[in-house]
Amino acid sequence: MKLGTLGVWVGMDAMSAEAAAEFARRVEGWGYSALWIPESRGRNALVHSGWLLAQTKSLVVATGIANIYARDPMAMANGQKALAELSRGRFLLGLGVSHRPTVEGLRGHAYGKPLATMRAYLEAMKKAPYGAPSAPETPPVVLAAIGPKMLALSAELADGAHPYNTIPEHTQKARAILGPRKLLCPEVWVLLDTDAAKARRAGREALARYLALENYVNGWRFQGFSDSDLAGGGSDRFIDQMVAWGDEKAIRARIEAHLSAGADQVTIQPIHPEGSRQPVDERILSLLAPSGGRP
Repeated sequence: MKLGTLGVWVGMDAMSAEAAAEFARRVEGWGYSALWIPESRGRNALVHSGWLLAQTKSLVVATGIANIYARDPMAMANGQKALAELSRGRFLLGLGVSHRPTVEGLRGHAYGKPLATMRAYLEAMKKAPYGAPSAPETPPVVLAAIGPKMLALSAELADGAHPYNTIPEHTQKARAILGPRKLLCPEVWVLLDTDAAKARRAGREALARYLALENYVNGWRFQGFSDSDLAGGGSDRFIDQMVAWGDEKAIRARIEAHLSAGADQVTIQPIHPEGSRQPVDERILSLLAPSGGRP
Protein backbone atom coordinates (compact mmCIF):
# COMPACT_ATOMS: atom_id res chain seq x y z
CA MET A 1 0.00 0.00 0.00
CA LYS A 2 1.38 3.38 -1.02
CA LEU A 3 0.00 6.30 0.96
CA GLY A 4 0.16 9.92 -0.03
CA THR A 5 1.55 12.42 2.43
CA LEU A 6 -1.87 13.73 3.50
CA GLY A 7 -4.86 11.89 4.92
CA VAL A 8 -8.01 13.00 6.71
CA TRP A 9 -9.01 11.88 10.22
CA VAL A 10 -12.71 12.36 11.02
CA GLY A 11 -15.23 10.84 13.42
CA MET A 12 -18.32 10.18 11.31
CA ASP A 13 -20.90 8.74 13.70
CA ALA A 14 -22.87 12.00 13.67
CA MET A 15 -23.39 11.60 9.90
CA SER A 16 -26.04 9.44 8.29
CA ALA A 17 -24.81 6.58 6.10
CA GLU A 18 -25.45 8.57 2.92
CA ALA A 19 -23.88 11.74 4.32
CA ALA A 20 -20.80 9.73 5.32
CA ALA A 21 -20.55 8.27 1.82
CA GLU A 22 -20.86 11.71 0.24
CA PHE A 23 -18.19 13.06 2.58
CA ALA A 24 -15.84 10.19 1.75
CA ARG A 25 -16.30 10.89 -1.96
CA ARG A 26 -15.45 14.57 -1.38
CA VAL A 27 -12.29 13.56 0.48
CA GLU A 28 -11.39 11.30 -2.45
CA GLY A 29 -12.16 14.08 -4.93
CA TRP A 30 -9.91 16.50 -3.04
CA GLY A 31 -7.03 14.12 -3.66
CA TYR A 32 -6.42 12.84 -0.15
CA SER A 33 -5.20 9.27 -0.24
CA ALA A 34 -6.74 8.03 3.01
CA LEU A 35 -9.70 8.61 5.29
CA TRP A 36 -9.16 7.56 8.92
CA ILE A 37 -12.12 6.77 11.18
CA PRO A 38 -12.27 5.99 14.92
CA GLU A 39 -14.26 3.44 16.89
CA SER A 40 -15.93 4.37 20.15
CA ARG A 41 -19.63 4.30 21.00
CA GLY A 42 -21.05 4.35 17.49
CA ARG A 43 -20.65 2.27 14.36
CA ASN A 44 -18.53 -0.85 14.27
CA ALA A 45 -15.34 0.36 12.59
CA LEU A 46 -15.03 -2.60 10.23
CA VAL A 47 -18.67 -2.40 9.15
CA HIS A 48 -18.37 1.33 8.57
CA SER A 49 -15.12 0.83 6.63
CA GLY A 50 -16.87 -1.65 4.36
CA TRP A 51 -19.57 0.90 3.57
CA LEU A 52 -17.07 3.68 2.83
CA LEU A 53 -14.91 1.40 0.67
CA ALA A 54 -17.95 0.38 -1.35
CA GLN A 55 -18.83 4.04 -1.93
CA THR A 56 -15.38 5.12 -3.17
CA LYS A 57 -13.00 4.06 -5.92
CA SER A 58 -9.40 4.81 -4.94
CA LEU A 59 -9.54 6.07 -1.36
CA VAL A 60 -7.80 4.06 1.38
CA VAL A 61 -10.03 3.68 4.42
CA ALA A 62 -8.12 3.29 7.67
CA THR A 63 -9.23 2.67 11.23
CA GLY A 64 -7.76 5.05 13.74
CA ILE A 65 -8.30 2.90 15.68
CA ALA A 66 -10.26 -0.35 15.83
CA ASN A 67 -10.58 -1.36 19.48
CA ILE A 68 -9.01 -4.78 20.18
CA TYR A 69 -11.56 -5.32 22.96
CA ALA A 70 -14.42 -5.01 20.46
CA ARG A 71 -13.71 -8.36 18.75
CA ASP A 72 -11.46 -11.36 19.26
CA PRO A 73 -8.23 -11.73 17.24
CA MET A 74 -9.72 -14.13 14.71
CA ALA A 75 -12.72 -11.86 14.07
CA MET A 76 -10.38 -8.89 13.62
CA ALA A 77 -7.99 -10.74 11.31
CA ASN A 78 -10.76 -12.21 9.19
CA GLY A 79 -12.56 -8.88 8.95
CA GLN A 80 -9.32 -7.20 7.88
CA LYS A 81 -8.60 -9.82 5.20
CA ALA A 82 -12.14 -9.69 3.85
CA LEU A 83 -12.12 -5.90 3.57
CA ALA A 84 -8.70 -5.96 1.89
CA GLU A 85 -9.89 -8.50 -0.67
CA LEU A 86 -13.24 -6.86 -1.33
CA SER A 87 -11.67 -3.40 -1.77
CA ARG A 88 -8.66 -4.62 -3.77
CA GLY A 89 -6.18 -3.58 -1.12
CA ARG A 90 -7.65 -0.27 0.06
CA PHE A 91 -8.14 -1.13 3.75
CA LEU A 92 -5.59 -0.19 6.42
CA LEU A 93 -6.21 -1.64 9.87
CA GLY A 94 -5.17 0.53 12.79
CA LEU A 95 -5.42 -1.21 16.15
CA GLY A 96 -5.38 0.15 19.68
CA VAL A 97 -5.90 -0.88 23.30
CA SER A 98 -8.36 2.00 23.87
CA HIS A 99 -8.78 3.25 27.46
CA ARG A 100 -9.74 1.72 30.78
CA PRO A 101 -13.02 3.71 31.21
CA THR A 102 -14.22 2.58 27.78
CA VAL A 103 -13.09 -1.04 28.08
CA GLU A 104 -14.21 -1.66 31.65
CA GLY A 105 -17.00 0.89 32.08
CA LEU A 106 -18.76 0.59 28.72
CA ARG A 107 -17.73 -2.82 27.38
CA GLY A 108 -17.48 -4.71 30.67
CA HIS A 109 -14.07 -6.25 29.97
CA ALA A 110 -11.01 -6.40 32.20
CA TYR A 111 -8.42 -3.91 30.95
CA GLY A 112 -5.10 -5.71 30.65
CA LYS A 113 -1.58 -4.36 30.60
CA PRO A 114 -1.48 -2.55 27.23
CA LEU A 115 1.82 -3.89 25.89
CA ALA A 116 1.33 -7.53 26.87
CA THR A 117 -2.29 -7.49 25.74
CA MET A 118 -1.44 -6.06 22.33
CA ARG A 119 1.44 -8.48 21.83
CA ALA A 120 -0.76 -11.48 22.58
CA TYR A 121 -3.51 -10.11 20.34
CA LEU A 122 -1.20 -9.60 17.34
CA GLU A 123 0.31 -13.05 17.73
CA ALA A 124 -3.18 -14.57 17.83
CA MET A 125 -4.19 -12.62 14.72
CA LYS A 126 -1.23 -14.04 12.81
CA LYS A 127 -2.26 -17.60 13.75
CA ALA A 128 -5.97 -17.16 12.95
CA PRO A 129 -7.27 -19.44 10.17
CA TYR A 130 -8.99 -17.87 7.17
CA GLY A 131 -10.97 -19.94 4.68
CA ALA A 132 -11.81 -17.37 2.03
CA PRO A 133 -9.95 -15.76 -0.90
CA SER A 134 -7.26 -13.30 0.18
CA ALA A 135 -6.01 -10.04 -1.29
CA PRO A 136 -2.86 -10.43 -3.43
CA GLU A 137 -0.81 -8.63 -0.78
CA THR A 138 -0.89 -9.09 2.98
CA PRO A 139 -2.99 -6.21 4.36
CA PRO A 140 -1.08 -3.85 6.67
CA VAL A 141 -1.59 -3.27 10.39
CA VAL A 142 -0.50 -0.19 12.31
CA LEU A 143 -0.75 0.37 16.05
CA ALA A 144 -1.88 3.31 18.12
CA ALA A 145 1.50 3.94 19.70
CA ILE A 146 2.93 6.85 21.66
CA GLY A 147 5.35 5.42 24.22
CA PRO A 148 8.66 3.79 23.26
CA LYS A 149 7.61 0.23 24.15
CA MET A 150 4.44 0.28 22.04
CA LEU A 151 6.39 1.90 19.21
CA ALA A 152 8.96 -0.89 19.45
CA LEU A 153 6.15 -3.45 19.27
CA SER A 154 4.81 -1.63 16.20
CA ALA A 155 8.18 -2.22 14.56
CA GLU A 156 8.42 -5.84 15.69
CA LEU A 157 4.95 -7.26 15.00
CA ALA A 158 3.11 -4.66 12.91
CA ASP A 159 3.67 -2.55 9.81
CA GLY A 160 4.03 0.73 11.62
CA ALA A 161 2.36 3.18 13.98
CA HIS A 162 -0.48 5.69 14.08
CA PRO A 163 0.37 8.13 16.90
CA TYR A 164 -2.45 10.39 18.08
CA ASN A 165 -2.10 13.68 19.97
CA THR A 166 1.59 14.06 19.26
CA ILE A 167 4.03 16.76 18.19
CA PRO A 168 6.77 16.78 15.51
CA GLU A 169 9.47 16.00 18.08
CA HIS A 170 7.58 12.81 18.89
CA THR A 171 7.45 11.92 15.21
CA GLN A 172 11.22 12.17 15.08
CA LYS A 173 11.58 9.86 18.10
CA ALA A 174 9.02 7.46 16.67
CA ARG A 175 10.87 7.22 13.37
CA ALA A 176 14.09 6.41 15.19
CA ILE A 177 12.37 3.56 17.06
CA LEU A 178 10.43 2.23 14.06
CA GLY A 179 13.32 2.32 11.64
CA PRO A 180 13.14 3.47 8.01
CA ARG A 181 10.80 0.85 6.52
CA LYS A 182 7.74 1.03 8.77
CA LEU A 183 4.70 3.25 8.24
CA LEU A 184 4.42 6.30 10.48
CA CYS A 185 1.11 8.17 10.24
CA PRO A 186 0.62 10.74 13.02
CA GLU A 187 -2.66 12.58 13.51
CA VAL A 188 -2.55 16.40 13.63
CA TRP A 189 -5.31 18.73 14.81
CA VAL A 190 -5.90 21.63 12.38
CA LEU A 191 -7.90 24.79 13.02
CA LEU A 192 -8.41 27.58 10.51
CA ASP A 193 -8.45 30.62 12.82
CA THR A 194 -5.86 33.37 13.23
CA ASP A 195 -7.28 34.78 16.48
CA ALA A 196 -5.08 33.32 19.24
CA ALA A 197 -7.66 33.59 22.01
CA LYS A 198 -10.42 31.99 19.92
CA ALA A 199 -8.14 29.29 18.55
CA ARG A 200 -6.88 28.30 21.99
CA ARG A 201 -10.39 28.24 23.39
CA ALA A 202 -11.54 25.96 20.55
CA GLY A 203 -8.45 23.78 20.96
CA ARG A 204 -9.10 23.34 24.68
CA GLU A 205 -12.67 22.28 24.00
CA ALA A 206 -11.57 19.69 21.43
CA LEU A 207 -8.83 18.28 23.68
CA ALA A 208 -10.78 18.29 26.96
CA ARG A 209 -11.90 14.66 26.79
CA TYR A 210 -8.36 13.45 26.11
CA LEU A 211 -6.94 15.29 29.11
CA ALA A 212 -9.09 13.02 31.29
CA LEU A 213 -7.56 9.80 29.87
CA GLU A 214 -4.51 8.28 31.54
CA ASN A 215 -2.92 6.91 28.37
CA TYR A 216 -2.83 10.32 26.70
CA VAL A 217 -1.64 12.11 29.82
CA ASN A 218 1.27 9.65 30.09
CA GLY A 219 1.97 10.14 26.40
CA TRP A 220 2.16 13.91 26.81
CA ARG A 221 4.54 13.53 29.74
CA PHE A 222 6.73 11.36 27.48
CA GLN A 223 6.70 14.22 24.98
CA GLY A 224 8.01 16.68 27.56
CA PHE A 225 4.85 18.38 28.84
CA SER A 226 4.68 19.07 32.57
CA ASP A 227 1.72 18.61 34.89
CA SER A 228 1.25 22.38 34.84
CA ASP A 229 1.01 22.25 31.03
CA LEU A 230 -1.80 19.70 31.35
CA ALA A 231 -3.74 21.47 34.12
CA GLY A 232 -6.72 23.76 33.67
CA GLY A 233 -7.56 22.60 30.17
CA GLY A 234 -3.97 22.93 28.99
CA SER A 235 -1.47 25.77 28.98
CA ASP A 236 -1.12 28.06 25.97
CA ARG A 237 2.17 26.29 25.21
CA PHE A 238 0.45 22.91 25.24
CA ILE A 239 -2.45 24.01 23.03
CA ASP A 240 -0.17 25.80 20.58
CA GLN A 241 1.96 22.67 20.14
CA MET A 242 -0.97 20.25 19.94
CA VAL A 243 -3.16 22.25 17.55
CA ALA A 244 -1.96 23.59 14.20
CA TRP A 245 -4.00 26.79 14.18
CA GLY A 246 -3.68 29.93 12.10
CA ASP A 247 -3.73 30.58 8.38
CA GLU A 248 -2.92 28.14 5.59
CA LYS A 249 0.81 28.89 5.76
CA ALA A 250 1.02 28.22 9.50
CA ILE A 251 -0.92 24.97 9.25
CA ARG A 252 1.11 23.71 6.30
CA ALA A 253 4.30 24.48 8.24
CA ARG A 254 3.17 22.20 11.08
CA ILE A 255 2.30 19.41 8.65
CA GLU A 256 5.68 19.80 6.98
CA ALA A 257 7.39 19.62 10.38
CA HIS A 258 5.95 16.13 10.90
CA LEU A 259 6.91 15.05 7.38
CA SER A 260 10.44 16.37 7.82
CA ALA A 261 10.65 14.50 11.12
CA GLY A 262 9.92 11.20 9.38
CA ALA A 263 6.15 10.84 8.92
CA ASP A 264 4.96 8.95 5.85
CA GLN A 265 1.49 10.43 6.07
CA VAL A 266 0.04 13.18 8.25
CA THR A 267 -3.63 12.63 9.01
CA ILE A 268 -5.31 15.98 9.63
CA GLN A 269 -8.30 16.28 11.96
CA PRO A 270 -10.28 19.53 11.62
CA ILE A 271 -11.51 21.45 14.64
CA HIS A 272 -14.50 23.69 14.04
CA PRO A 273 -13.83 27.32 15.07
CA GLU A 274 -16.51 26.86 17.74
CA GLY A 275 -14.41 24.10 19.32
CA SER A 276 -16.28 20.97 18.26
CA ARG A 277 -15.37 18.36 15.68
CA GLN A 278 -18.89 18.35 14.22
CA PRO A 279 -19.91 19.66 11.85
CA VAL A 280 -16.63 19.04 10.05
CA ASP A 281 -15.00 22.28 8.97
CA GLU A 282 -14.52 21.38 5.32
CA ARG A 283 -12.95 24.76 4.51
CA ILE A 284 -9.60 23.57 5.84
CA LEU A 285 -9.85 20.25 4.00
CA SER A 286 -10.53 22.04 0.72
CA LEU A 287 -7.75 24.57 1.40
CA LEU A 288 -5.12 21.91 2.08
CA ALA A 289 -6.36 19.49 -0.57
CA PRO A 290 -3.69 17.80 -2.72
CA SER A 291 -5.92 18.54 -5.74
CA GLY A 292 -5.82 22.25 -4.98
CA GLY A 293 -9.34 22.25 -3.58
CA ARG A 294 -11.02 21.00 -6.74
CA PRO A 295 -13.28 17.98 -6.09
